[in-house]
Amino acid sequence: MKAMVLREHGAGGLQYETGFPDPSPGTGDVVIHVRAAALNYHDVFTRRGMPGIKIQMPAIMGLDIAGEIAAIGPEVSGWRVGDRVLGDPINRIEGGLTGETVHGGLAEYCRLRAHQLVAIPDGIGFEQAAALPCAYGTARRMMFTNGRVTAGEKILILGASGGVGVCCVQLAKLAGATVIAATSSKEKVARLRALGADHIVNYAEEDFVQAIYALCGKPARRGAGSDRGVDVVVNYTGGNTWTRSLRVLRVGGRLLTCGATAGYDPPEDIRFIWTFELQILGSNGWAREDIIALLALVQSGRLEAVVDATYPLECAPEALARLENRDVFGKLVIVP
Repeated sequence: MKAMVLREHGAGGLQYETGFPDPSPGTGDVVIHVRAAALNYHDVFTRRGMPGIKIQMPAIMGLDIAGEIAAIGPEVSGWRVGDRVLGDPINRIEGGLTGETVHGGLAEYCRLRAHQLVAIPDGIGFEQAAALPCAYGTARRMMFTNGRVTAGEKILILGASGGVGVCCVQLAKLAGATVIAATSSKEKVARLRALGADHIVNYAEEDFVQAIYALCGKPARRGAGSDRGVDVVVNYTGGNTWTRSLRVLRVGGRLLTCGATAGYDPPEDIRFIWTFELQILGSNGWAREDIIALLALVQSGRLEAVVDATYPLECAPEALARLENRDVFGKLVIVP
């Protein structure tokens, strides 16, 4: 089969091959004819090599997979060849992650465990489905399950034009919140407004802390100041935005995080946490229920996953470079 194969870590280790062995289903397995596979920043980390995580080579990246069942192994029930399915990248029974510990979706075919499958409802295309699990699933769990975002709240979303950030903007608007989207790109401002962002902060041109003070007031411990600032900050970047995020939260505000793409060892200022009784809420990945709920939103027309561009399999390195350079708005999808 055709596959984009990682033979060694680093940009030069990714190779397009036309004769990679086809997967065959074992007991409890299905083989998916991949119709769409969405890229995630996790793929960038996998290609680079992550400290403490060993990847068996050769490896095929690609966590998010949508397609049709091509073959079914023994002891699999409830599924038929030709069924349209989406894979939950996390193996929640045996452990492991598609596209990292087992071969992923940057290939014509991919083997998954049957319990990882989620049926794609009628009316949803493969590209829309593939865009959902990692980015939208992570955003939904962070915003709702752990973050408890509700109507009327003011939400500052940093990195709002990235994969997870775009999802957070859409989901916060669905919840009825006021969205302040922060980006460093002039070109992406109009697209964020089109998604429904109420206010835009370009932190390449202005200090987002001062911008929030001007928009929502500077938080204070007593009196009217206790209502100033934002209710929630979404910060999955870390780095030099971390401490400044604390400064714009109102008393009792919540800082939500699901990653640290700009630096996992940022400075901290614990004074703001105890003085303003802030809550720091971490969120790790998604649950299967998040994927099912997101599919229902797409089917109902309330949500449309933002797909920036699609690429053929042989152009996956070009797409991955765009992702690494953060030259993307929403999701990039590979169509094998």
